[in-house]
Amino acid sequence: MKYLSAQLKRFIQLETASSIILFLASIFAIIWANSSFGYLYEEIWFKKFTIGFANTDFHLSKSLILWINDGLMAVFFFVIGLEVKREILAGELTTLRKAALPVFAAFGGMAFPILIFVFLNQGKIGIEGWGVPMATDIAFTLGILKLLGKRVPIGLKIFLTAFAIVDDIGAVLVIAVFYSANIQWDLIGYAMLLIAGLSYLSYKEVYSKYFYFLIGCVVWILFLKSGIHPTIAGVLMAFTIPINRKVNISQYLTTVKQQLSIFKEKTVDESKLLSYDQIHAIDSIENCSKKVHSPLQHLEHNLHGWVSYLIMPIFALANAGVVISFAGIEDAAHVVYNIALALVFGNTIGILLMSFISVKLKIADLPENVNFKQIFGISILGGLGFTMSLFIANLAYVDEGVVAAAKMGIIIGSLVSGLIGYFVLKFTLKPVK
Repeated sequence: MKYLSAQLKRFIQLETASSIILFLASIFAIIWANSSFGYLYEEIWFKKFTIGFANTDFHLSKSLILWINDGLMAVFFFVIGLEVKREILAGELTTLRKAALPVFAAFGGMAFPILIFVFLNQGKIGIEGWGVPMATDIAFTLGILKLLGKRVPIGLKIFLTAFAIVDDIGAVLVIAVFYSANIQWDLIGYAMLLIAGLSYLSYKEVYSKYFYFLIGCVVWILFLKSGIHPTIAGVLMAFTIPINRKVNISQYLTTVKQQLSIFKEKTVDESKLLSYDQIHAIDSIENCSKKVHSPLQHLEHNLHGWVSYLIMPIFALANAGVVISFAGIEDAAHVVYNIALALVFGNTIGILLMSFISVKLKIADLPENVNFKQIFGISILGGLGFTMSLFIANLAYVDEGVVAAAKMGIIIGSLVSGLIGYFVLKFTLKPVK
């Protein structure tokens, strides 16, 4: 592929830039938790906050870290849902041939870490965290590719992006099916009726961002109370957002040219006030500009920066602050090693092997200017599962000692994968002439 779509190019640029902020937030959280002010770290994130009327049934009371993990991360998952829908309908997953390689790679990157973790952890505490090592952090992996500069083929970036999106789909399904408990199906039924109603409106191309936002809040509360993690509501809501434009490009160009001609026809003066016709022309252009932008693309464009530069760093700051010590986690020390090993070796073996099989069976093709040495480097980077792995760890484990062990394993495994993957790619990528 000789070029990136504008949307995909912006996605990669945002993710690579945000990886720096995410990295700094993570390092700060670790230093803070291990400093003499570590007690403040616990106090702040576990401080209770209540929305509504505390002495009635109309209130939500959660610790700050849960408001982040259940609330802010629902927005993160909403954006993931928008990206998935875009890639399936108009991106790198539109056809089976285009989707085959990232789908096979993502399957290997999910299945093999799970198998290795279960094998290493069988008969021991912490087995319920089998989903932790299956995730890949797109921001950090693209950030590492950015460090390698122009030597990285565009096809390799596209492969990594598509593979990570498929991996996110798998993680969402695992969270919905395996990390939800005591489900109240009546509340899920009400939520799905609302989502079905919005889907019908989307099909009929009826859309109001305020109405969709209001219904989205109701759906989020229903999922929160139902027992299924409320971030799943974010993904499902994203699928209801229309992707079609109300005005096509040719109509937009015609309208803009007509309205701009008013500025040419009228005598241009330098007064501070515009004429009525000029104001009307600007209003027409603004109205037409809103309609030429599909609701899905508009929301993704506006929310991606907030997610990349604010929500993900806040999540990392609240969740990465693990005390680096084996004191108090002796019974769960094996979880540290098992998660780290599953992240590094599971992703490397799974992504590389399944990519190789799909190409040799002629189900998929390697991207242009990409070879298996580079796929090997990307496979190692797949073990960098920071954000989603931390998220699943919080869902999988209840005991604080096991949670701390899991976070240590995630940090160690992600760090090893990132360093080794970087150097493998550095020595396998061709220098720019």
